[in-house]
Amino acid sequence: MRDAPAPRARPTMEDVAARAGVSRALVSIVFRNQPGASEATRQRVRDVASKLGYAPDQRARLLGRKRTGQLGVAFGLQHGFHGELVEAMYAPAEHTGYELVLTGFAPSRSEGRAIDDLLAYRCEAVIVVGPTMRTRDLVALSKQLPTVVLARRVPGGAVDVVRTDDIDGARQATQHLIAQGHQRILHIDGGRAPGAAERRRGYRQSLVAAGLDPMPFIGGGLTEMDGARAGNTVAAMLRRRRGKPSAVFAFNDQCALGLLQAVGAAGFTVPDDLAVVGYDDSRVARLPWVELTTIGQDVRELAKKAVDQASARIHHPADRLETIVSPELVVRSTSRATKSPRR
Repeated sequence: MRDAPAPRARPTMEDVAARAGVSRALVSIVFRNQPGASEATRQRVRDVASKLGYAPDQRARLLGRKRTGQLGVAFGLQHGFHGELVEAMYAPAEHTGYELVLTGFAPSRSEGRAIDDLLAYRCEAVIVVGPTMRTRDLVALSKQLPTVVLARRVPGGAVDVVRTDDIDGARQATQHLIAQGHQRILHIDGGRAPGAAERRRGYRQSLVAAGLDPMPFIGGGLTEMDGARAGNTVAAMLRRRRGKPSAVFAFNDQCALGLLQAVGAAGFTVPDDLAVVGYDDSRVARLPWVELTTIGQDVRELAKKAVDQASARIHHPADRLETIVSPELVVRSTSRATKSPRR
């Protein structure tokens, strides 16, 4: 059996210079886009680099600079809504003259490791989307470089924050269901996820204000799988004659999607047997075969505020700001009134 071939060494700037018949300094000039080389030489160097598979080391390129022009963004790889927020950051970042550097966190990759990547690239500021790390760790990060926390409340005013008013969003969701005639409204919560405590509070406050009793929370989460597990519990409740819910307010759209799939597989229909409201107004909520009633977070406004706040903090250190963006109810087919809700 033959030994596996040794891995090929990564091409260097010296390799490009030798193959192109120029000096290393001239190759550096080409890749830094500096004057000092003819257009023909530039093209020859780029052609050789392409054939060799050479790419300049961006981190090394930035080491000598005081300013990098880079804005770091750490976000959850499993959360579709985070991706929408990141996508919406590109336009305001370009407008303010910054390039985005992205890094992701997931159950298999910690937020701390993701942020270390941004520090290694010498980003001038970082935006952390929906972090679950401790407040004191976020405060410590903000002392290293300007930090904006997006889509999470941070108590104490020690860190810049841009977030949606989740209490108001939960109120709007619950009040909508009450207005549709529902009295037994269940909440599938997000556990310790950012925004979960505020959404629980808004749900409970709305029911109490309407003279209705909140039902016990059902543990959910951020993903479709979390929603499906909760949906199995809800389906079992729907089989009972008494005490069953007629409506559900889910922590987010992904959780609501899993719920819809589970109760549908159990033979129940939405909204006839169960009205459902999600949260985020993510792309999945807008799919024509989902048509989920949800609470819309203003993605463009949140992204713009986060970028603008990070840019401002780079140039003008000042007291920390908390910017709160109002949500909006988006009514679709999963909560429309079709008949009198069962009580």
